[in-house]
Amino acid sequence: MSMILDPNDPLPQGLETVLLPRTHDIGGFEVRRALPAKERQMVGPFIFFDQMGPGEFLTGTGVDVRPHPHIGLSTVTYLFEGEILHRDSLGTELPIAPGDVNWMTSGRGIVHSERTAGERRVAPHRLSGIQSWVALPKAHEETAPAFVHHGGSTLPVIEDAGVKLRLVAGHGWGLRSPVSTLSELFYADAVLAPGAQVPMPDQQEERAAYVFEGSVEVAGQMFEAGRMLVFRAGDRMSLKAGPAGARLLLLGGAAMDGPRYLFWNFVSSSRERIEQAKADWSRDRFGTPVPGESDWIPLPEKKVVRAGEGSPTS
Repeated sequence: MSMILDPNDPLPQGLETVLLPRTHDIGGFEVRRALPAKERQMVGPFIFFDQMGPGEFLTGTGVDVRPHPHIGLSTVTYLFEGEILHRDSLGTELPIAPGDVNWMTSGRGIVHSERTAGERRVAPHRLSGIQSWVALPKAHEETAPAFVHHGGSTLPVIEDAGVKLRLVAGHGWGLRSPVSTLSELFYADAVLAPGAQVPMPDQQEERAAYVFEGSVEVAGQMFEAGRMLVFRAGDRMSLKAGPAGARLLLLGGAAMDGPRYLFWNFVSSSRERIEQAKADWSRDRFGTPVPGESDWIPLPEKKVVRAGEGSPTS
């Protein structure tokens, strides 16, 4: 019989570590952050991984993340419930619905906001989803900023033996997503019926699975929701859903070309580049206003850390 893993138990073969998310607040909404962690800086290029909700907003309330900057990364927003209105300094204004993908590449610098639109605040509403950050390779850290939106109907899906898997980005399981990336990676949303199994891609160097709902069994040990399982390279691994089924986010890719420094919403292979971004935001907020917005988030008083050394917040 499988048992819920005790923190003091040894990990099953093939598992490198299990990450427990930390909670923090973004724009009046609590999220749980699994990456970065002291035990693990990145999984492939994934350097931040936040679970938003599930939660409910009362009438008149919603998400209000004021304009803020990014460099050196791509933000990836993927929802299960609700809607978020994205605005950025490129002039984009677009809502994202469940199953869609917003992929914003900051490169040398972009500013954006994330809010609940006014028409959705007239009644109680729910929100849940995942926002992840993908660090850019050194050769592309200063690329031009860009934003792309892909509707859920454009993403490839396979259904087999109690598993429904949608490939959000990259390639794996014989599928390739239309979402263009600058790194070798995979990112998938898998819903498993009770007892159903899904394999992890074994061709990728770094791999992880985040248990969003339900529970999964790995080598006879069960892991509940709110855990990120990080697997050893090269081992063939599969995850089996528990008695209530499971919903998983499967992610990974090639190891990054060196460590990354973090400050607030800035990611870079260079500490000096982050200092420049801090000065630019303090001086003129990157000189790129977000249409429809008049407010912004001031530069916080934090220290620059190498990912995994501290607990940076967005």
